[in-house]
Amino acid sequence: MDTDAYSWHFTQDVEDFLDRAGGFLWSEPALHTVQLTVGEMVRTNGITAYGEDVPYFGRLVGSDGTVRATVMRTPPFQLQLTTLPDGAADALAVRLVKGGRAVPSVFGPSAAAAEFAAAWERRTKATARLAMSQRLYRLDTLTPPEPGPPGRARAAMTDDRKLLAQWYDEFCTDIGEETRPDPESWAESRLTQGGVVLWEAPDGTPVSMASASPEVAGQVRVTTVYTPTPLRGRGYAGGATAAVSQAALDSGAKEVLLFTDLANPTSNGLYQRLGYQPVADFATHEFGEATTTG
Repeated sequence: MDTDAYSWHFTQDVEDFLDRAGGFLWSEPALHTVQLTVGEMVRTNGITAYGEDVPYFGRLVGSDGTVRATVMRTPPFQLQLTTLPDGAADALAVRLVKGGRAVPSVFGPSAAAAEFAAAWERRTKATARLAMSQRLYRLDTLTPPEPGPPGRARAAMTDDRKLLAQWYDEFCTDIGEETRPDPESWAESRLTQGGVVLWEAPDGTPVSMASASPEVAGQVRVTTVYTPTPLRGRGYAGGATAAVSQAALDSGAKEVLLFTDLANPTSNGLYQRLGYQPVADFATHEFGEATTTG
């Protein structure tokens, strides 16, 4: 990349960011699903939507004013990247170091995340570690499991708040997510926004859950699928995921997406059987403590 032809611009004003970068993000909504969802959450719920520290948003702009890439961080969570032109990762690392911004981890398309991780290592001497490889899937034709698991799906209700919080906390522990929203707050927000489906056994006992993000840019993303360990292997997750996917379609979503951990062949196989098709690979890299600022 000709570094004279592009420049990074940062703001803490989400409205300004979305006004200037929204066209770029909407141009490929599936690939930009996380940033679209996070940006809308901050716009709707305010700058403390993810924590007490103020988030920041950046866009890479060409000499003609065209946005070529974006980045955002809602502390204490990871840095979120889109795809990057050649050389943009190093220029971003330089800007973040000069601005005194900490980066505990980065998430984005696999190549972009790896490029930034290498640049961050060079600029800070912080050791980078590949923490997770993921695949983004898009629903093609929904194919519910046949035969389905015993029981039925239902929307989560206010009385389920404590169970949702407990299961969300257990879900985060299962996937090794140390930085997580408060489970009670997560449950409350999901109940307010809708999009949580529980699978009930024939006796009415909840045995699995699947949740989805609010619709943004015509898309809904399935975000949390969880079955307690003693109840796994009975098809409950497939039933819940099919139900929450159908609910998203019924609500008018043009696309239904989800991410999977590539280290988990069970979930990858399940989602493909339900009709989800691969779109792109993403990765998370975690960083040790920086030892230099330049």
